Amino acid sequence: MSPQEHAPVERIEPVPDQLESAQAKLVYFYLETTGGATVDELSETLSLKKIDALSVLHSLRSVGLLEKDGSEYVVAG
Repeated sequence: MSPQEHAPVERIEPVPDQLESAQAKLVYFYLETTGGATVDELSETLSLKKIDALSVLHSLRSVGLLEKDGSEYVVAG
């Protein structure tokens, strides 16, 4: 690839406006880009305490932004 060529970039939608906390935005963005993750994966990858990750996940599910698929959380869609 020449220096002027760029690899195609997949468009990622902006996080929803109703997300105010940095943690909620981070978790939402991570789940959107990876396609889903377990609580343990989120905690380890994002350096969140498990209780904090669970709290954010619960909040995002309660407003309909996330769904639980088995042990993974995914962006509702």
